[in-house]
Amino acid sequence: MANILLAIAGLSPQVITETLYALHQDGVGIDEIHVIATRVGRDAIATQLLAPDDGRYFRYLKEYGIDPKSILFSQDTIHVLRDDKSRPLDDITGEEENEILLKSCLTLAHRFTKSVKNTVFFSIAGGRKTMSACLMVAAQTYARPQDRIYHVLVSPEFESHRDFYYPHVKPVLLELRDARGQTIFKDTSYAKVTLVPIPFISLRKAAQNSKTGRVQTPAELFRYLVREKKQPLVVDLRQGKICYKKTELKMMPSRLALYAFLALQKQQCRLLSASCRGCDACYLDYRQISDGQKIITDYYRQLGGATEKKGTCALEKDELRAYVSKIRKDLQNAFGAQAVERLAVEAVGKKPDTRYGIPMERERIRLVE
Repeated sequence: MANILLAIAGLSPQVITETLYALHQDGVGIDEIHVIATRVGRDAIATQLLAPDDGRYFRYLKEYGIDPKSILFSQDTIHVLRDDKSRPLDDITGEEENEILLKSCLTLAHRFTKSVKNTVFFSIAGGRKTMSACLMVAAQTYARPQDRIYHVLVSPEFESHRDFYYPHVKPVLLELRDARGQTIFKDTSYAKVTLVPIPFISLRKAAQNSKTGRVQTPAELFRYLVREKKQPLVVDLRQGKICYKKTELKMMPSRLALYAFLALQKQQCRLLSASCRGCDACYLDYRQISDGQKIITDYYRQLGGATEKKGTCALEKDELRAYVSKIRKDLQNAFGAQAVERLAVEAVGKKPDTRYGIPMERERIRLVE
């Protein structure tokens, strides 16, 4: 029989030691700790909790007389979120990353609830709110009557303190901020760490075959996943505008001509990769953009611009950078800060080898000529 703590963690790995402390205070022994994290979260856990000499996790075990060998917790039990090319994610910033997160939560919840001998304690206290939501969905899908979902509450003045990981056996004095932002000093004996059980409705039977008793795998469940429809990015040269999520942007012909040219490069990419995430194969450097000057000029003429041997019709390096900056501002003003990260022209590489392209997935781009 194994008691497994399955947690999520962001940039504040304190939530792991706080949860472990709270469980131990309730008389619950933990045999394994598994954490779902981004690459940045994993690094934070490795440096702050699992550092061999002064990691806070090992300090906690030593203070409370717990044998480190009694709990399986290491970098091998940190489950880093990865994209379809096995590259670790640095953050959860959009739809694709969120689906990867949900799949990971479902996969681990399915794995750890397979054995009737295991009891799984789901901790939804760490990471971004979307991480908590995804682990909650996974827990509700697979958790059994013996499993539990917990949130951990910490006294507000200690909650965000970088040096608070758990209440010490011998209280430690910390410099804190009160509700008015004033500096105060309190020792850790005043810190309250409360384990809050979250009631849940188990959906496990709904995901179970009534005849065989076999529970559907995450891959099978993903067939029923309800997704928000992905909106296309339409670059309309006929009407001189860009359309995205029911919003239209009338862009100056000089900027739209360059943007349309880069959209064309994305469309013409023939790589077989299923995703454009992290890929910049279609990005062009200044020389390659200059080689496509005729196309840019033709687009500019189509948009009603006067053909001259300057500006968009004869791009210089400094002008190119200026256009890229102005295009970004136009897009941000029209579509917002979140959308602009996918829509704006992105620059990669160091000068003089900078290359430019649009990060939006190619299957979502429509160029109307």
